[in-house]
Amino acid sequence: MKAIVDFKTTYTDWSDREDIKAELKMDIIVKLAEFGYPPVTMEAVYKKVLEQAENFMRNRR
Repeated sequence: MKAIVDFKTTYTDWSDREDIKAELKMDIIVKLAEFGYPPVTMEAVYKKVLEQAENFMRNRR
């Protein structure tokens, strides 16, 4: 999961680009499904991962 987020957040404007966010969401959903994560909560997990990535990038500077 961390590798997926790290790769997608290498773009400086990733948090403003809906196409990158959509790719990130799909990659996370695929990874969760691969490990049998319950599909009902995938949206919540995606939102939490995205929130954490945005906070990390905001506080990294």
